[in-house]
Amino acid sequence: MNDAPTAAKERVLTGDTPTGSLHLGHYVGSIENRLAMQEAYECYFFVANLHALTTRAKDKEGIRADTIHIVKDWVACGIDPKKATLFIHSEVPAIAELTWYFAMLLGYGRLMKNPTIKDEIRVKGLGEEYSFGFLMYPVGQIADVLAFRPSFVPVGEDQVPHIEMTREVARRFNQYYCDVAGSVDDKDHEEAGGVFPVPEAKIGRVARLTGIDGTQKMSKSLNNAIYLNDPPKVVKKKCNKIFTGRGSMDDPPVLKGNTVLEYLDAFVEDREKLAELRAAYEKSEIGDGHLKKEAGEAINAKLEPLQERRTKISDDDVIDILKDGTRRANSTAEETLARAKEAASFGFFKREISFK
Repeated sequence: MNDAPTAAKERVLTGDTPTGSLHLGHYVGSIENRLAMQEAYECYFFVANLHALTTRAKDKEGIRADTIHIVKDWVACGIDPKKATLFIHSEVPAIAELTWYFAMLLGYGRLMKNPTIKDEIRVKGLGEEYSFGFLMYPVGQIADVLAFRPSFVPVGEDQVPHIEMTREVARRFNQYYCDVAGSVDDKDHEEAGGVFPVPEAKIGRVARLTGIDGTQKMSKSLNNAIYLNDPPKVVKKKCNKIFTGRGSMDDPPVLKGNTVLEYLDAFVEDREKLAELRAAYEKSEIGDGHLKKEAGEAINAKLEPLQERRTKISDDDVIDILKDGTRRANSTAEETLARAKEAASFGFFKREISFK
């Protein structure tokens, strides 16, 4: 009999803000990574409903409904609550406590140098009309991650600056409160006595999926997205609107930066067929309309089975999944918080969180 201990799985953490149904950019940018990683890693996936308050503070019913929708999308895509821990942000108080500690380790100037923050202010047209909570939410994202001490964070390309700030705060906490030397390699922080690992971003197969406008990243706020719950006719209609960069059909085909080609590359599974389509398009044997039709068919082939599975998931199923997962998530986050408070000399006594 082999009595050797089983090696602990490395941990993964990522989540989505509830802003409606997920779209294709979420799928290729992060969901695919989650599906693969849930088989070999200890995975925590959460609905960041508190972050939705940054721009939707008055939309309480909408945020709640979108929270349910996102979990349905996850499960329909194949994320398995028996393999991964699915939980809800607002029911894990350790995250909020850690946000306070981490806020003291991050300067305002550094925060405002984060290009993702600047992009969100610009894209959402916030100007100077954003709440203090909007500036706090990047610190909250750091706590989201570090509360679960993951090795990897599957994200889209646009979220990499957030992960870099998370890495900075993990190093700083370990150096300030755990006496980890500044010369210690990131991979060795825990072994050197640090509470937190220095996590790595894991970018999806498609780092940045362009929206149907042909210019900006796919986003709900820009109204250029194809959603996972879009019916087949809607998908085809949206694909027909894709801007390819061509001024007229008399112009030569655009090969670089052509969003239709990008979608075909992302969703056509038959690579031989894809090569044939590209070759025919380059020779002007087929036009933009043919490519758009092929893109719509490929996307619908991916979405239709997901949508069929989604119809079988009830709201009550989602609540049960979240309640069970949030119970497990709190156990891990509370352990992390206890370690952090002990390291910072704030650990006066133990506490427990219970669910009714």
